[in-house]
Amino acid sequence: MRPHKLDEIDQRLLRMLQRHGRRSNVDLARDLGVSPSACSRRIRLLESRGVIRGYQAVLGAAAPETPLVALVSVTLEKQTEEFMRRFEAAVRHHPEIEECYLMTGGSDYVLKVSSADTKAYEAIHSTVLSRLPGVARLTSSFALRDVAKTTGSDR
Repeated sequence: MRPHKLDEIDQRLLRMLQRHGRRSNVDLARDLGVSPSACSRRIRLLESRGVIRGYQAVLGAAAPETPLVALVSVTLEKQTEEFMRRFEAAVRHHPEIEECYLMTGGSDYVLKVSSADTKAYEAIHSTVLSRLPGVARLTSSFALRDVAKTTGSDR
């Protein structure tokens, strides 16, 4: 799929949806200065091109069964294209891994993994994380509490 150049309206629309994903199309269109049909078309195009990959609810600490969040630093045996490709492909097949970032610095990747508790995390660690292809070392850090979280640019 060829890259889609985002114009100023697309960029504003994306920022608005990141901050308030449940806003009505009419409200979005009004604030953008476009018709509701043009706004809806833009959203569908951004979705079809993969710029918008989905929508989600961001849960607060008061939500029942707030998960344990682990940030896992991963070091691969080798940093070759083949090792990275295999690792990234495997990560995409495990819904327990919520986010994955290719990094600079001390580790090759950082993963965000949520689980019900430490026992559940231990099971994920032994059955999923440690079995990912090419993994040489895993270092897990657990979040104590959620201090700040945004889904979009507030800048």
